[in-house]
Amino acid sequence: MSEFNLSNYRSIFVDMDGVVVMSSQLISGAPEALAELGKFGDVFILSNNSTRTRQKFAANLTDLGIDLPHSSIINSAFVLAKYLRELRGTTNAFVVGEEGLGEELELMGHEVVGPAEAEVIAVGMDRNLSYDKLDDALTGLLSGAEFYGTNADRTFPTPEGESPGAGASVGAIKGMGFEPERIVGKPSSVAAEIAMEIAGTDNPEDCLVIGDRLETDILMAERAEMDSALVLTGVETRESLEESDIEPTYVFDDLRELVEFH
Repeated sequence: MSEFNLSNYRSIFVDMDGVVVMSSQLISGAPEALAELGKFGDVFILSNNSTRTRQKFAANLTDLGIDLPHSSIINSAFVLAKYLRELRGTTNAFVVGEEGLGEELELMGHEVVGPAEAEVIAVGMDRNLSYDKLDDALTGLLSGAEFYGTNADRTFPTPEGESPGAGASVGAIKGMGFEPERIVGKPSSVAAEIAMEIAGTDNPEDCLVIGDRLETDILMAERAEMDSALVLTGVETRESLEESDIEPTYVFDDLRELVEFH
C-alpha cells in the first residue's frame, strides 16, 4: 500500500451505505471521521442509493449528527435525472423504483407519467417491486420507451445482512428481453464525471473515492484514474478482496482508521 496522505486530495467522495450508515444506523465513528475529512478537502456523499432524494438523505444525515448540505450529496437518482436532462432535455418517464427516483426526476424538470406515455423507463432499487409494475414497464418498452437504470448493485447492505439491490429491478427488466441504454451509477463513467462536475474539478488526481464495494466504488475510481480507499464495514472482506482483480489504492477497517492513519 502506497503512503496515504489526505492532504493530496481536494475532493473526497464517500459512499454512504456500508461506509457511513447501515440502513438508518450510524457506523461507529463515522460522523467524527467525516468531520475530520472535511479539514482536508471537500466531502461529498457519492451513493448508488436511489430510494430518497438528496434533500431527504441530507435531512436524515443531519438527524444522525452529520451536517452536509444536499448539494454535497450525489446519489444515483440525481445522476440519472441529470444525465437524462443533458441527453434528452426534459422527458416523460415511467418509474420502476421508490419515491426518491421519481422526485429527483421531477426536480430536474422531467415528468413522471404512466407507461403508455413514457419515453423513458427509469429503473432503480424498488423494495415494492411487483409483477404489475413489471407489466406496466413492459407496456412502455413495447411502445418504444428506452430503458435506463440508476445502478446494478446486486445486493444492499443492512444490519441483518445483504438484501436485494437495484440489480434485482434492472435484472427483472433485462429478463423480459430489454437491455438498458445506460446504467449511470457507480462504476459508470457517468457517475464519475457528474461527481467531478459537482465538485468543481477536472483532475482525477485531486479525488479520493471511499467505499465498501469493489465492483462499484473501487472499480469506478480505477476506471476514472482516481485513488480509492476500501473500508471493510460493508460488503467486502479481506477474503473477497484477495479473490478480486479489482485493487483499491488503500484498505482500512473503517472510516475511523482511515482518518487516524493519515
